[in-house]
Amino acid sequence: MNPTYEKSLIIIKPDAVQRNLIGEIIKRIERKGLKIVGMKMMSIEDTTLEEHYAHIKDKPFFPGIRDFMKSSPVIVMAVDGINTISSLRLLVGPTKAWEANAGTIRGDFSLSTQSNIIHASDSVENGEIEVKRFFKDDEIFDYQKIDTDFIYAEHKK
Repeated sequence: MNPTYEKSLIIIKPDAVQRNLIGEIIKRIERKGLKIVGMKMMSIEDTTLEEHYAHIKDKPFFPGIRDFMKSSPVIVMAVDGINTISSLRLLVGPTKAWEANAGTIRGDFSLSTQSNIIHASDSVENGEIEVKRFFKDDEIFDYQKIDTDFIYAEHKK
């Protein structure tokens, strides 16, 4: 059986960068068994932010989000695996971080909606779009991890 691997964009936001949470967040993603296939530190330009947040760019609170996302470099990652989107949504917790369960990234490190530590794609379609927005094709790596046999059941590989 050839499984379909889903890709998600992760953005480790400025609050997490400033609070020295980069390693903790990456550790949780890797321990879950997901594979990081691209990663870089960057400053996000206005045009990219407006494209990424197109669904809210006309809202009165968007300038605050734009300024927050430009206040520090961020870490962007492309992550893949089987059921990546749903796995990451559980690992990350809800957008309103004060509603996030303990043990989730937001539940353990945030109490905010804007300063909520991390972005993760919310659907398979958005994952593909968002990864392409932040990564060129040659910045995504296709490789086999040696722990795959221990993460997925035989019929899932």
